[in-house]
Amino acid sequence: MNSTQPHPKRWDLFCQVIDNFGDVGVCWRLAADLGARGHQVRLFIDDASALAWMAPHGSAGVSVHPWPRNEAPADGPGDVVIEAFGCEIPTIFVEAIARKAQGKPRSMVWINLEYLSAESYVERCHGLPSLIMSGPAAGLTRWFFYPGFTGQTGGLLREPHLSARQAAFDRRAWRARHGLADEDTAFSLFCYEPPAFKQVFIEHRFTAQWLVTPGRAAAMVRAALLPAHPDNLRFLAPVTQPAFDEMLWACDLNFVRGEDSLVRALWAGQPFVWQIYPQHDNAHHEKLDAFLDWMQAPPSLRAMHALWNELPEARSTPAVTKTMLAEWQACVQDARARLWAQNDLLTQLLGFVAEKS
Repeated sequence: MNSTQPHPKRWDLFCQVIDNFGDVGVCWRLAADLGARGHQVRLFIDDASALAWMAPHGSAGVSVHPWPRNEAPADGPGDVVIEAFGCEIPTIFVEAIARKAQGKPRSMVWINLEYLSAESYVERCHGLPSLIMSGPAAGLTRWFFYPGFTGQTGGLLREPHLSARQAAFDRRAWRARHGLADEDTAFSLFCYEPPAFKQVFIEHRFTAQWLVTPGRAAAMVRAALLPAHPDNLRFLAPVTQPAFDEMLWACDLNFVRGEDSLVRALWAGQPFVWQIYPQHDNAHHEKLDAFLDWMQAPPSLRAMHALWNELPEARSTPAVTKTMLAEWQACVQDARARLWAQNDLLTQLLGFVAEKS
């Protein structure tokens, strides 16, 4: 795909919050990266509350708007309309899209930005058209754009200055500010409510310092362990996305969840354990296996993922050792190198839009 974008465009990005750290986290990173590259972005979101701490200063080129319920913007849709994670945009906005496209179907590009997966269907479905068969936009085309881990997918979000930020990061100073000595083993905890947490914590209560993120992780830890309140727990305050990245860079093992933090854990290059978003039919088990296959995870890392995600083959696992961490880090860094050789998601998305415009 052509990765150049000669003229900045107007983008409308729609996000409906299910997990208000994950959905809005991905959408905000995409919007902010677009703005940094000179585009104008309107982020329409049904719950923007997390942005108060995630991005308190906003971002150049990005404006945040409530979900349009009664009317579309007076100036109509942008040049590109994105439905994040398959959310359905309001009918009033679809009608505005149809009016703009009347007689000029290439006047805008309509994209369904899908969920991240390592499963094989992603390569088959990435970039496919979907003809709208009914409603006010009948006859128009919406395109599927799939993030992914291989060169035949849409790639992962990675802002252009990320490597420079990591190179300039002072890990020792960060750890000192958070009360960690050089020799301390630090685990970060950003999770849902894994039943295995207490077992894993007990195995490491004398060997690791735990940095617990706010929200569901903190609530789970307090319910499971307090009023005992072990000394090796640090409850963190909400932080911006760049500060969250720094936590991942500074820790020796990161427990992450969902989509956005998985991608950031990969870029961090530190050992991590991913809690995939649980689905009632256990479809997430296959998704997790596909990811671990792609990552070429060693047996010990697979075993920890099985335990953390309640996979059928899960067994009690021994405590994480420095040898294990070294093996896991080598695996993550090899995976990161493969990803770094590919174009990032936004570069690919800009090329895709240029082709369809």
